[in-house]
Amino acid sequence: MKKRLFFLTGQPGIGKTTVFLNCVNALKAAGLRVGGMVSREVRSRGTRVGFEIRDLDTDRSGWLAHVNQKNGPRIGKYRVNVTDLESIAVVAVINAVKNADAIGIDEIGPMELTSEKFRDAVKKAVESRKPLLGVVHWKTNDSLINEVKTRKDAELFEVTYEGRDHLHDTIMKKAIEAIE
Repeated sequence: MKKRLFFLTGQPGIGKTTVFLNCVNALKAAGLRVGGMVSREVRSRGTRVGFEIRDLDTDRSGWLAHVNQKNGPRIGKYRVNVTDLESIAVVAVINAVKNADAIGIDEIGPMELTSEKFRDAVKKAVESRKPLLGVVHWKTNDSLINEVKTRKDAELFEVTYEGRDHLHDTIMKKAIEAIE
């Protein structure tokens, strides 16, 4: 079976989002429309204070989680901003399912999975028949993550220090093959 779901995993800080964005940029440079969302850590004076989410297509951004977020599900020292998660990330993934050539989701992890709407958007992306590049949390034991990682049309790539600089080339080629 042809692979079309490509998931990056690896230890925190290993460069998963960098590899993800390199893949997205390479696919865009090849003329493909890539939609979806990316999350990035935000630091203040060297300390991580939260995570920003951004729509890959429109550049719209907001907070996924923050140490000063007053309400929302608590994950570690952060509270998840479900409003931004659903109005930015969920909308970005659904729009990518409808309009893009390929879908990117960084990340499918504990914070994002607090939203049932996000879970539904991921399921729609997986079932869309479009190439999907996702980042899955290293150790999260979640039924949705376990299901998508073990599908016959999925391939899991562990990001390592040794391989991360060229991994996007491999994934980009496989994603383009999945379209053709």
